[in-house]
Amino acid sequence: MTEGLHAPRDTQLSLWRGWRGRCPDCGQGRIFGGFLKVQESCPQCGLRLDGHRADDAPPYFTILLVGHIIVPLMLLLEQKAQPPEWLHMVLWLPLTLILSLWLLPKFKGALIGLQFARRMHGFGSEPH
Repeated sequence: MTEGLHAPRDTQLSLWRGWRGRCPDCGQGRIFGGFLKVQESCPQCGLRLDGHRADDAPPYFTILLVGHIIVPLMLLLEQKAQPPEWLHMVLWLPLTLILSLWLLPKFKGALIGLQFARRMHGFGSEPH
C-alpha cells in the first residue's frame, strides 16, 4: 500500500492528542484503559489501538528527560546550598518518581499518535 492512496494525517495533531491520552484520530476517546494499558479500540470512533508497538521507547524518553531535569537541579542545589544528604533523598526521590509516572503515559500516548500519523504498526490499513 502506498502513501498516495490515503489522505495525509496531521502528525502534530496526532502527537498532541496522544500526549493528552486521547485517540489520535478523533481526539475524543481515551487511549488507555488503565495506567499504561492501551484499549483495544477507541470508544468514540472505533479506531483499533491494539496494533501499536511502543515497546521500550516511552521508558527510554522518560528516563532521558527526567534525568536531564533532575540531575542539573540536584547539582545546582548541592553547589549553592550544600544541604544534608537526607534532604536530597527527601526532595529528589519523590520528585523523580512523580515526574516519571506523569511523563511515561504521555510519551506512550504520543508515540501511539506518531505511529497513527505515519501509518505504522496496524494504523495503515484503515482509511481514517
